[in-house]
Amino acid sequence: MESRQSGIKIMLRLIKVLKPLAPIMMITISFGILGFLSATAITSFGMVAGATVLGFDMGISLKASIIIVIVCAILRGILRFIEQYSGHFIAFKILAILRDKVFVALRRLAPAKLESKEKGNLISIITSDIELLEVFYAHTVAPIAIGVVTSFVIAVVLFKINPVFGLLSVLFYILIGYFIPVFSSKFAKQGGVEYREAFADSNSYFLESLKGIKEILLFDAGEERIQNINQKSDKLHQKMGVIKAHEGIIRAFTDIVIMIAILTFLFVGIELYKKGQINIGQALVAIVVLSSSFGPVVALSNLSNNLIQTFACAQRLFDILDEAPVVEDMSGECELQSKDIKVGDISFYYENREEILKNLTLSIKKGEKVAIIGESGSGKSTLLKLIMRFWNVDRGEISIGDKNVKTIPTKTLRKSQTLVSQDTFLFNDTILNNIKMVDKNATYDDVVKAAKKASIHEFIMKLPKGYDTNVGELGGNLSSGEKQRLSIARAFLRDSDILILDEPTSNLDTLNEASILKSINDECKDKTIVMVSHRKSSSAICDKRFELKDKKLVGI
Repeated sequence: MESRQSGIKIMLRLIKVLKPLAPIMMITISFGILGFLSATAITSFGMVAGATVLGFDMGISLKASIIIVIVCAILRGILRFIEQYSGHFIAFKILAILRDKVFVALRRLAPAKLESKEKGNLISIITSDIELLEVFYAHTVAPIAIGVVTSFVIAVVLFKINPVFGLLSVLFYILIGYFIPVFSSKFAKQGGVEYREAFADSNSYFLESLKGIKEILLFDAGEERIQNINQKSDKLHQKMGVIKAHEGIIRAFTDIVIMIAILTFLFVGIELYKKGQINIGQALVAIVVLSSSFGPVVALSNLSNNLIQTFACAQRLFDILDEAPVVEDMSGECELQSKDIKVGDISFYYENREEILKNLTLSIKKGEKVAIIGESGSGKSTLLKLIMRFWNVDRGEISIGDKNVKTIPTKTLRKSQTLVSQDTFLFNDTILNNIKMVDKNATYDDVVKAAKKASIHEFIMKLPKGYDTNVGELGGNLSSGEKQRLSIARAFLRDSDILILDEPTSNLDTLNEASILKSINDECKDKTIVMVSHRKSSSAICDKRFELKDKKLVGI
């Protein structure tokens, strides 16, 4: 498990992202301070006006007090609008920046690191976790600055009435705005982390259930799934209960301290009046000023509960951003002088598993067609991933031409190879766009030509919208064989020098398999082909055949 960062460190990292939007944040803070001072002035000068009517000398006329109240009431609405607008503008801009950072990080980690991560958990981070950071940017950074500055200004005003009032106000501001939230958050920090983890776990389980709904119905596993979902929901409710209990305690303590502060001011005001240091009007104004000034610091106190979840979300986000990839991409581009593939005495194992390949050697000349067969789990697909550098070998070397794949720019390596896997992923888009994704500049005729080679053009033309037919989510509107033929059409359109086929005809019937194999053989005479297959019929087009057995290749 990743080490947990402190709340201060997380906050500093979140603030660092704000740097490009610092001028707008200053606008938010400035108008927020003026807005809260205006709100405090409304009640304060209202009391001044009342005291003046009662005959106390407040140093300002009744008319002036009323004018100030009216002006501040109007300004309060305007200032609040500007503060909220600029604050939320910053927040949603930052969320877009953070999502971009996450996608860049996921691209860097793919495909090796992402194979072991729960997709529901990743979706939770990209959507709800990042969305909750809006609380920090719109309702935390500015409120902290507003609370500190506003409290300082009010403390100065109360100090002018009487130094005792000023000093007491500082004490209560610090108690409510700092000590209560800081000390209480230490007891609830783990609760926020556990809630976000339980939330992500529920997301993953529910997503998995939706994707496997057919199997759940076929094997009558619905009741078990429902029970598990209910258990996870109960656990989520329990974790939220811990957070809500903490929120209730915070608010109770805050209200008690505010009441104590008001009573303290009342008691001190009476004592100061008895000593002749202030009049009744000044005492009443001081109490009203204090009572109406707690808004900013109460906001800070209430932030504690929100920040528990926010920091938990930020921690999960930073875990992704900080995670080191298994394979570091190489920048730039280059020309490969030769397309010969050499696998030199390599060994490889996945973490926490025994060695998959050991001292394996293979040489493939440009234009050769090589088949690799073997039992499931023998490492056939792993070998293909190593050739494509989805993973790095632990020992030995894989090279294309005279270059180690570790030194070939990633963009060049990807252009030189095309993978057709047995599990074809289709996006919820048209057939045309799903094929064109390998080459955005391809014309309609290019796509049709590739589809004909993959023996799927006639099927597409029988559809109501032809190539504009939507394949549905995960290609749900198509059969496994149809999806696989679309994958092969992609490969023909990509037209790379090295074609890597991982069970390319596993979902096809004999007739379609023969047709596609003939196309591959006819259209790829000058291309290097590395094929993994269980079917002997599929390997018929290959020049060389090897069996992967006991972690090594044996010619057959």
